[in-house]
Amino acid sequence: MIDEKILGYFNGKNILITGGTGMIGRAVASKLKASGGNIRIASLDKIIINTDIEHIFGDLTDINFCKEISQDMDCVFHLAGIKGSIEVTKSKPASFFVPLIMMNTNILEASRLAGVKKVVYTSSIGAYNSAEVFVESSEIEQGPPMDMFPGWAKRMAELQINAYKIQYGIDTYAVVRPCNVYGPGDNFDPNNAMVIPTLMYRILNKEDPVKIWGDGSAIRDFLYSEDCAEGIIQALYHGTKSKYVNLGSGIGYSIKQLVETLKDFLDFNYEFDTSKPSGFPRRVMDISLARELIGYDPKTSLREGLEKTWGWFVTHQDEYKRRKNYFKEE
Repeated sequence: MIDEKILGYFNGKNILITGGTGMIGRAVASKLKASGGNIRIASLDKIIINTDIEHIFGDLTDINFCKEISQDMDCVFHLAGIKGSIEVTKSKPASFFVPLIMMNTNILEASRLAGVKKVVYTSSIGAYNSAEVFVESSEIEQGPPMDMFPGWAKRMAELQINAYKIQYGIDTYAVVRPCNVYGPGDNFDPNNAMVIPTLMYRILNKEDPVKIWGDGSAIRDFLYSEDCAEGIIQALYHGTKSKYVNLGSGIGYSIKQLVETLKDFLDFNYEFDTSKPSGFPRRVMDISLARELIGYDPKTSLREGLEKTWGWFVTHQDEYKRRKNYFKEE
């Protein structure tokens, strides 16, 4: 739970949430709405998450649109991004890289020009060099990011924020790097979804057996969206001095553990396809700095988070069709 003092800070504040109809954005919006903040969501999704919240349909790759929506804002949560599977990342890199670079550059510059007091930017674990355990560094990474094109776009936004600190003395822009986030509002498009929504889609659509790449030994850090949202709010409130902090569960789960946890409350058969690659053996976040710096303390167990996500999905099976699809051929 977020401290009441932190939530109280947002009472009466004008708050912009880019990507507020997405998985993390809606969780942030929900928590801030309860605080009494005046929330404005900017998105290209044809979705309304709450009729009491202002929704603006618009494209963040348009600098003039970004300038317009940033005016008179006290806080900006820049959560808009592009999410897709590893396969889509490799086959359609421009669909990630170009709009990400444009929207990040535009909303950060528009916030600076508008004199927004506090901004938080949501980067990604994919901006890291490949490793087994990810620990924040004060040095600029030398090697390439794991997720090549989206990773570079994320790093460029982080560098932009650092440039603002050097040139303008702005140190109230925070940066977080979340791990593999899942939850209500996730992208369940079977053509480009991540591992958890992909599994749930296949289970719901009675694939038998559900076929899973690899042998199930790969270990990943899965973070429930509400825990991520709390970390993002805490990061904006406390600040990260223009550096980044990790947001994860801090716990490594094998893909086999993930599947077995789903099977604990769902009825399905599965089969690992060992002819396919399992992926990097281990990727887990070290969250000790976030605990120390912003009071981050994720509480949701994997089982609880999966059950909540499944409950949402079965009643919102087609919502992904109303979301902006950056991978659809124009």
